[in-house]
Amino acid sequence: MIARKSSLLLLILTFAFGAAGVARADGAAAPGATITFQKVFKSSYPEFVEIKISQSGSGTCDIRQLDEAASPQSFEMGAPLVQKIFSLAAKLHNFQGVDLEVHKRLASLGQKTFTYENGSEKHQVTFNYTLDPTGAELTSLFENISQQESDLSDLTRTMRYDKLGVNDVVERIESHYDGRLLPEPGRFVGPLEKLSADTTYVDVARERARKLADRMRSDTSQATP
Repeated sequence: MIARKSSLLLLILTFAFGAAGVARADGAAAPGATITFQKVFKSSYPEFVEIKISQSGSGTCDIRQLDEAASPQSFEMGAPLVQKIFSLAAKLHNFQGVDLEVHKRLASLGQKTFTYENGSEKHQVTFNYTLDPTGAELTSLFENISQQESDLSDLTRTMRYDKLGVNDVVERIESHYDGRLLPEPGRFVGPLEKLSADTTYVDVARERARKLADRMRSDTSQATP
């Protein structure tokens, strides 16, 4: 009887430690997974976009013309947006064996490439245009992230070097915000508040920045569970 109980206990412990090992292995793999979106569209502006995001939320963004040197900028992405990106990619089997191309005669809309990497695992798909709903949603999301990073870069640059041009940039950001083209508007709140509090900028820019920051802060807080 004691032997049977000992055997049962050993079996339970073996199963428990095995399950824990699997969980650790899965957990260790997740932060290493990355998804990269690259778009090459010659004779446009920008001609080159590459956004790489890891499952931990660390990312890089490189937006430029093709004849310019690579200059990836680091940024951090919030967990809800990261989860959405990886969820959409999972629906596309992490780009393994999928065909997103519409296979119709269309003008070039830019060559787009999705890449999933996790350790030695790597899958990639390239297309000009897709009608796949999940593929289209993921493409649109990365296009919006590209727009957001460009807007943040423009705001930082004009605040530093072109104080008279700041109002035009804030107005453009407001238009993109109204068009729901900014996936994480909360990232703009800090710079806009800094702008609104600085009397060296023109009053119209400061007032526009203050109102936009208030709207973004309110919407962000309402979206937070």
